Amino acid sequence: MSLLKLLIFHPILMLSAFTSTADGYYQSTAGKCVYSTSDYSDMVFLVSYSFNKAVDLQYNSTVGKFVGGTEFGVKQAEYFNKNQAYMQQLKANVDTCRHNVQIWDSSVRDKAVLPSITIKSVKQTGGRNPAMLMCSAYNFYPKKIKVSWLRDGKKVSSDVTSTMELADGDWFYQIHSELEYTPKSGEQISCVVEHASSPKPIITHWDPSLLEPGRNKIAIGASGLVLGIIIAAAGLIYYKKKSAGRILVPN
Repeated sequence: MSLLKLLIFHPILMLSAFTSTADGYYQSTAGKCVYSTSDYSDMVFLVSYSFNKAVDLQYNSTVGKFVGGTEFGVKQAEYFNKNQAYMQQLKANVDTCRHNVQIWDSSVRDKAVLPSITIKSVKQTGGRNPAMLMCSAYNFYPKKIKVSWLRDGKKVSSDVTSTMELADGDWFYQIHSELEYTPKSGEQISCVVEHASSPKPIITHWDPSLLEPGRNKIAIGASGLVLGIIIAAAGLIYYKKKSAGRILVPN
């Protein structure tokens, strides 16, 4: 894995915070497991003691002892480092990290969910090209994803803008990529999505014949207008025929 993973175990490592309502002082203790390889060989356990957002002292398993960050923290580090039982407990937490990370990976992070992909034409303000397409990928997991464009099978490297992966707040993500272009007759434009949930790139082709919501409204309105004209014309013809066959009798 090339991405840095950060896992914080609240119950096991006793992440806690205490606030004094009288003076507004804030003290916190945080334990973290940090790693960047799939076999967890570089697992690092960190524990920090902070006061009003300033880190007083921190334990790093690669260093094997506490290091003070403030004058008070230096004194506390000397005290903790002399406590062999506590230091052995902290050292053992590296193995605890590996155990819990494996559970996490197998139950959450290694589960991949295929994105839902749509392409639609959107309006643009300004721009060098008269048209714009937006490719959207929804409800995918994990976060890392790549979106690119093809025109007649060739990768497009210009006039493309993309958002970052946006968190939905429910473990899933979404991303949007826009392509400015000048339409050409008979060309094929495609959106390519590469994600861990699919063994090969997911290619979605743009179909310009599909009506957009705005065009649907225009088409429905035009159809209604034509239908109204037909009904009105039929009523007029019926009225004229009925009037022509009527005989007026003087009183």
